[in-house]
Amino acid sequence: MKATPKILAAGGALAAVLVGGLALYGTGSNLGNLAASGPCAEAAPVAARLAPLARGDVAAFDASAPPKPAPAVAFKGPDGAPTDLASLRGKLLLVNLWATWCAPCKAEMPALDRLQAELGGDSFQVVAINVETRNLDKPPAWFKANGIAHLTYYGDPEGKVLPVIQSAVGSTGLPTTMLIDAKGCTLGVMKGPAEWSSEDGKRLIRAALAKPS
Repeated sequence: MKATPKILAAGGALAAVLVGGLALYGTGSNLGNLAASGPCAEAAPVAARLAPLARGDVAAFDASAPPKPAPAVAFKGPDGAPTDLASLRGKLLLVNLWATWCAPCKAEMPALDRLQAELGGDSFQVVAINVETRNLDKPPAWFKANGIAHLTYYGDPEGKVLPVIQSAVGSTGLPTTMLIDAKGCTLGVMKGPAEWSSEDGKRLIRAALAKPS
């Protein structure tokens, strides 16, 4: 099927964001200071399997740090009720921190929505957490206006999630994305935007979901 100018323009815009935006993100990571042990020892071979798949549209995905328990953070669900990452445990999670004032965040959101539509289910979920603390009606309205229909809306109006996760992964910008296994162990991090619904992105997620042979 022939690509429409609108789709080509959107792809070009995201490509420009990917090229120009990565310089905004810190490269340090506190995840690398801890060895994979205890509850996260079994996640180490999974992370090792993902490392060579960090190429193409997800080349900036970093699976080099030893897995460790993901930060214990609480936020709000779509109905405003409290929830947390622990309550979502039991499936692979792609946790994305974003804001409407962040152009790279908005550029990658449709790809995250498509990824959820294609691979989301009992085994995998994209968890996009908005980190804005003012004008709280704006982010869900942006979801609706831009056709983001497959992602559950999560928000952190108290502003507690962003500093905790950014400190854990050594990130200083948005978007920041963590891949967390079903037991709550970190598998890798993306500092900056990515075309998550690309073949490269889906290959990475499917590899994380694959059962050991």
